[in-house]
Amino acid sequence: MLGAGWLWMYLGAFLMLLEIVSPGFVIFFFGLSASTVGLMRFAFQDSFTVTWQLASFSFLCIIYLAVLRRLLRKLFSGFVSQKGEDFNDSMSGRTGVATEDIVPPLTGRVEVGDASWTAVSDVPVAAGAAVVVISSDSLTLKVRPAVAEAGPAK
Repeated sequence: MLGAGWLWMYLGAFLMLLEIVSPGFVIFFFGLSASTVGLMRFAFQDSFTVTWQLASFSFLCIIYLAVLRRLLRKLFSGFVSQKGEDFNDSMSGRTGVATEDIVPPLTGRVEVGDASWTAVSDVPVAAGAAVVVISSDSLTLKVRPAVAEAGPAK
């Protein structure tokens, strides 16, 4: 026959695995509480009665949800830029080089930074020409030929 400690451990494992298919990141902490009660049952044996087990489970659920959930959500939520910068803003205005001819309305390839991108242009662009990024649509950049700045007249 399974002891109470093992039943708590199995319940905890089941609840933690159930979190994989459910949104919200809440059920995990119930599973963590059940597993902790199972470990406490192993440690204290018969002196850890059913009343203490249920009280400990309730208390641990509240503590884990209040404290650990906040900490772990920060850890798993990722970083959000405070500037509101997005991909379109960061690519606009950058310069690169056409690695393939771009003949409208077909796409070509450009190299901006250290990456190669699919690109479109309103005017033909020859391979090897310098380009400036105007905007982006998903992973396709809209470019125009870079205009060489005129130097002082001699």
